[in-house]
Amino acid sequence: MPIFVMLTRLSPELLRTPQTMEDLEHQAMERIREACPHVEWLHSWAVLGPYDYLDIFNAPDNEAATQVSALIRTYGRAHSEVWPATEWARFKELLRGLPVH
Repeated sequence: MPIFVMLTRLSPELLRTPQTMEDLEHQAMERIREACPHVEWLHSWAVLGPYDYLDIFNAPDNEAATQVSALIRTYGRAHSEVWPATEWARFKELLRGLPVH
């Protein structure tokens, strides 16, 4: 199943207390589990910099990943970017299959 990386930045107006972040995460994940049962969450990290979270998940296709992003934007009132990703070992296999000139 394809892997996707999602970076999320929460709206500062929304964050009144530190508990708000955890509450938003629970609400968003509940909606994602309901609407996208085929999505498998692999990792979540809080990050420093312009984004608040980095998540990695499997989804059956781009449409499912788009749904995840839309739900995060709707329920988390957040900006998100979703990128398709290829595991390094698989990437090297793809490179070996390319013609050599």
